[in-house]
Amino acid sequence: MDKLKAMQLFVRVAELGSFSKVAGQNAVSKSMLSKQISALEQSLGARLLQRSTRRLQLTQTGEEYVQRCRDILRQIEDTEARIQEQQQVPQGKLRINAAMALGLTTLAPALAEFMRQYPQIELDVHLSDEAQDLLQHNFDLGLRVASQTFDSAYVGKTITQFSYTICASPQYLSRHGPISCPEDLLHHQCFEYSYFRHKHIWPVGKNDIPISGNLKANSSVFLLEMVKQGMGVGFIPRFISHQALQAGDIVEVLKAEQKPRMTLYALYPVRQFTPPRLNLFIEFLQAWFSRHPYI
Repeated sequence: MDKLKAMQLFVRVAELGSFSKVAGQNAVSKSMLSKQISALEQSLGARLLQRSTRRLQLTQTGEEYVQRCRDILRQIEDTEARIQEQQQVPQGKLRINAAMALGLTTLAPALAEFMRQYPQIELDVHLSDEAQDLLQHNFDLGLRVASQTFDSAYVGKTITQFSYTICASPQYLSRHGPISCPEDLLHHQCFEYSYFRHKHIWPVGKNDIPISGNLKANSSVFLLEMVKQGMGVGFIPRFISHQALQAGDIVEVLKAEQKPRMTLYALYPVRQFTPPRLNLFIEFLQAWFSRHPYI
């Protein structure tokens, strides 16, 4: 038995609570994974997991052992990171979780430039509209667009800030009339973004404008496409809308009115020693967005 590998697999089983998920992530069969955990238990002379047809549950010994395993594995990772730091060529793998809209728009050209500069670093990028638990899913880094503080188990570093745009197509405005002040929005079809913390309220200028419309969606990229189709007005982050604005597919209204800003954070678990490739990636993004601002 490779005890180190067995410890890694046991930690993932404890985090995900599923043999099937861990087997799929690590390209091993369920039966092989079960044998590894059983061999680990046999070598320790203690049961680590209570197994049933419905769920897996850590025993008290398992709870203590999984924490010790995490500490040991983190120390090994930190030691490897220190050695890699001494190498001239940055290398290794980064598992990154990012918002779907960010990944489909602004992030792609940034990562393309990073890959050209650092071909020895392998990027494993997962895009999702809902934020994933970085520890549970074994991510090195999460890119979060938010205005909130984060759990003390994570380090959050600011990459850049984004502003919002209120936009509509020229065709829509010609049919429904201009939008010259925030109160004009009360008489227009305004799209609602499902995850927007203000819900059906748009904070514009000194006012909170209650909007209404016949479309609600959980994707700002989709809402932008509907704005381009002339179906209504969108409250869209500038990093998503800027290309359509430059192309003239849509126009920005109420541009001079104050709107909230969002911050793009690089978020990663607290650890004793941060891998050099992770620091390098964060510094690269900070520099890239300073050259390509979307505010």
